[in-house]
Amino acid sequence: MERQHSSSPNTRDQGYELAYKLARQQLAAMDLEQQCFRSGAQYVPPDRVLLAFLNRPYLVSLPNVEVYSQETGSEVPLKDGIVILHYLVTAKGTPPTNRFVTFRDLPGCVSYFPVFNQLVINPILKGFAREPDLLVDAAVSMGGLRASYGDASVTVNAFSRIPVTIVMRRGDEEFPPSCTIMFDANVSDYLPTEDIRDVSAAITRKLVQSIPLSSRRER
Repeated sequence: MERQHSSSPNTRDQGYELAYKLARQQLAAMDLEQQCFRSGAQYVPPDRVLLAFLNRPYLVSLPNVEVYSQETGSEVPLKDGIVILHYLVTAKGTPPTNRFVTFRDLPGCVSYFPVFNQLVINPILKGFAREPDLLVDAAVSMGGLRASYGDASVTVNAFSRIPVTIVMRRGDEEFPPSCTIMFDANVSDYLPTEDIRDVSAAITRKLVQSIPLSSRRER
C-alpha cells in the first residue's frame, strides 16, 4: 500500500517521502534476518520484523516494506517510519562501549545542534528544572528507568540498542539548572545524527506530556 500524498507537497514533505522510499529500497535489498540480529529486532519468518520504538511494538512487513503499529494495526506517521527503517538498515550490531557521548560528539552535529537545543534541551529544562524528580516519574510512565547521575536522571530506550540517558542538575546561586543528554559511544552505528536528534526530541515530547497538568500550570 502506497502512502497518500498531499495535493501540494512542500519541499520538506518531498524530502521525507524520498527518504522513506530510499530506506524501503535499502531494507528490501538486505538480509532481513541478519539485520534483525544486528539491531536486536525479532525476525518473524518469512518476511516480517517486530521491534520496539520508544517502548511500543511495531511491525515491518516485506516485500513492500510497510511499517505498522502492532497495537493499533495502523500505518505509522511518515517521520516515525523513516526513523524505524533507518535503524534497521543502519544497525551494525556493535556491542555497547559503556562510554557516554553527548550530541556534540556525534559526526556532523554542528548543523543539527541548534535544533537539538530547541527541541530537546530547552523543553526538558522548562518542564523539569524546578522539580527534577518529576523527570523520573515521567520516564517510568513510558517504560524508562531511573539512572544514578546528577540530581535526577533516567534512561529511556529509543530502540533496544539505543538507550538515551537524560541527566538533570538543579543548579545553585552560581550556576543555572542544566540538562545533559547522553548516548553510548556506539550510537552512530545504529542511527544517523539527524535521526538521533529526532528520537531524542520524540522522547522529550513524551516526557513533557507526562507532567501532571497542575504542575504545567505553575510553569
